[in-house]
Amino acid sequence: MRERLARLISNILNPFVVSFIIIVLLAFQDTSSTPEALKWALISLAISVIPVFIIVTFLVHSKKLDGFFANPRQQRNIVYLLASVLGAIDCGLMWYLNAPDLLAVAFTAGLAAIVVFTGINYFWKISLHAAFLAASVTVVTIVYGVIVIWTLVLLPLVAWARIELKQHSLAQVVTGGLLAAAMVSGVFWVYGVIG
Repeated sequence: MRERLARLISNILNPFVVSFIIIVLLAFQDTSSTPEALKWALISLAISVIPVFIIVTFLVHSKKLDGFFANPRQQRNIVYLLASVLGAIDCGLMWYLNAPDLLAVAFTAGLAAIVVFTGINYFWKISLHAAFLAASVTVVTIVYGVIVIWTLVLLPLVAWARIELKQHSLAQVVTGGLLAAAMVSGVFWVYGVIG
């Protein structure tokens, strides 16, 4: 029962789903109309979440990865490198296309985080579930304020799930979450979104 619940939490709050939700929320928050929000949400998803999802799916089916989120640290290097390259392209495109500020800054924070996590992954496995969720909770708290403080309860749930599934240690989920939240806060502060 515990493993089934942990797997359910881990699957529902995975980095792809969390990214999708945060991109859509930011697109609607920082545009003046629904068509404009949908346009930026689709552009953002098309250049970030969807390509990584397709490539990871291919790598899993071709047996280069053991699974979407259950794989040895060494197998993750290719995904991290791919995400770093795509992240740099995406970030450049967001600024070049004059994307809404919140999306452009979020993509910049994402690029900074994925580059740091790529380096860390060469010697230690860090929790992307915890990192993506902590970054997203940080972003929605910055954007919407205390009304979304309830999202903090999701962090220990994901941490527990990843530990219960034996995918990460407590140190790996805590480090992933704290590092991502700190990097998002720092980038948003540098760009004047907070402060």
